[in-house]
Amino acid sequence: MKRENIRNFSIIAHIDHGKSTLADRLIELTGALSKREMKEQILDNLEVERKHGITIKAQTVRLNYTFKGENYILNMIDTPGHVDFGYEVSKSLKACEGCLLVVDATQGVEAQTIANAYLAIDNDLEIIPVINKIDLSSADIEKTKREIEDALGIDASESIEISAKNGTNVDKVLEAIVERIPPPKGDENAPLRALVVDSWYDNYRGVVSIIRVFDGKIKTGNKILVYSNKKQYEVEELGFFTPKQKKTEEMRVGEVGYLIANIKNIQDATVGDTITLAENPTDKPFEGFKKPKPFVFAGIYPTNPEDYDDLKEALEKLQLNDASLTVEKEKSESLGFGFRCGFLGVLSMNITKERLESEFDLDVVVTTPSVLYRVELTNGSIIEISNPSELPPPQKIKKIFEPYVEVEIITPSGFVGNLLKLLQEKRGKQKEILYIASDRVLIKYDVPLAEILVDFYDKLKSLSRGYASFDYEFKGFEVGDLTRLLILINGKEIDSFSLIVPKEKAYRIAREVLKNLKQYIPKQLFEVRLQAKVGGKIIAKEQISPLRKDVLAKCYGGDITRKKKLLEKQKEGKKKLKQLGNISISKEAFIKLVEIKGD
Repeated sequence: MKRENIRNFSIIAHIDHGKSTLADRLIELTGALSKREMKEQILDNLEVERKHGITIKAQTVRLNYTFKGENYILNMIDTPGHVDFGYEVSKSLKACEGCLLVVDATQGVEAQTIANAYLAIDNDLEIIPVINKIDLSSADIEKTKREIEDALGIDASESIEISAKNGTNVDKVLEAIVERIPPPKGDENAPLRALVVDSWYDNYRGVVSIIRVFDGKIKTGNKILVYSNKKQYEVEELGFFTPKQKKTEEMRVGEVGYLIANIKNIQDATVGDTITLAENPTDKPFEGFKKPKPFVFAGIYPTNPEDYDDLKEALEKLQLNDASLTVEKEKSESLGFGFRCGFLGVLSMNITKERLESEFDLDVVVTTPSVLYRVELTNGSIIEISNPSELPPPQKIKKIFEPYVEVEIITPSGFVGNLLKLLQEKRGKQKEILYIASDRVLIKYDVPLAEILVDFYDKLKSLSRGYASFDYEFKGFEVGDLTRLLILINGKEIDSFSLIVPKEKAYRIAREVLKNLKQYIPKQLFEVRLQAKVGGKIIAKEQISPLRKDVLAKCYGGDITRKKKLLEKQKEGKKKLKQLGNISISKEAFIKLVEIKGD
């Protein structure tokens, strides 16, 4: 196939605006799969992707399309659809010359629509606006067009109005891809320069990488070089997804396909890396490559200690397919042996937990998530910590830096006041408030990442009655007035409950933590003291009264000294129990503590 007849494009959209449904219709229309072979969300392979209606791993499909008597190859790259995977989305877009920007006609432009559109603009892509769900009675096409123009500065006069569910006008999308997206450029005689768009681990073949060839060509049997680590491998197999796997002997400029080269570790072929030939390497690797770095951390423990080995094996298997997942062994006084895991974001953490429970049939407890902090010590050195227990003593700390994100919220104007109050409570700093339509407002704030980890999305939806959408992007580290909050049970520090919190919120958070603990720790035969400590001072306390047994029930009158003797004996027994007793903390207590916010 000549290069002029190749089109590389992706589909970008806010969650639930119909991206995967449109992909299904394009596959159907081009005859890549028969009706019998089709199923909904055909490119979403993971069970959790289907359950939540989101895309986690980028997928590609090569479609054959005939237009005006000429044959074309359309390489569709289905990008992840959540803010946690912003880096992966940017690299998927880098592999394209154009994209379909899908907007739901009933919802209009949402926060993620803007974020993804800006990524496409940054990559200098041809953007084709596609207005979806026109078959619904609540669709407002003209208003959606105005929002696309006002919020994104994209001409919506030539937007395509479709119903991906019913297939209405989807054929016009195919025509627009051929007519409006330019063919790929590149020098076939230059050294090989291929971009890793995505990769995953196959139990039988090793790492499978999706690549886009920008310069040169690659053949089966070639010795390749992974640019970031200078490791060499021999190409075992090349091919395309149609979406069925189809082998080929060679890939040329502009083509998108898969590569298998006996790579055993997914860390050796991560998204955004450059692949070139070992004997004639390129001197122009792709810019912006970075190893995936987790920003959200949590402990994962088996509810049943006997499942520890099964949990270890399950996490190792998940790591094979996720280069961003970090796993370290961890021991907790209250939870036993488990693992400290690092994730790209909250969604990644929740997805990992769901996969452990559904795919590996494990019952796990996830501790309160924390973020990556940078600590400048008094001796001038800087350390990074992800676990509150690792925070040095206050006298050794000069400054603590916490990660900030730029939050973009789009909301109907009637809810602006409530949302601004929420953002202020979350220690946000206002950047911009913009009307993108007469009744729709774009709010931009800088907010500490730790403040949006747990309940922010739920509160946002509650305060806006479900109408607001939000997106965030990592901004950098800023100095924070932070301290460590320690929880003590009967004078013993419980490391799993320690938190790094803003000093001005420490008391409120401490009260809520102790209140939850009091509710979920069962009564013992002895009194249980719950305390919260900051900087060596107890700032809050609760107590759980003991279970009472009436030891005097069998005394019907008689000498008072006998009754006193029985009460003294009970008191001594409780004192001994208090010294020896272990306090059981239920799984519900940990789940409730994950929901602590301190507002």
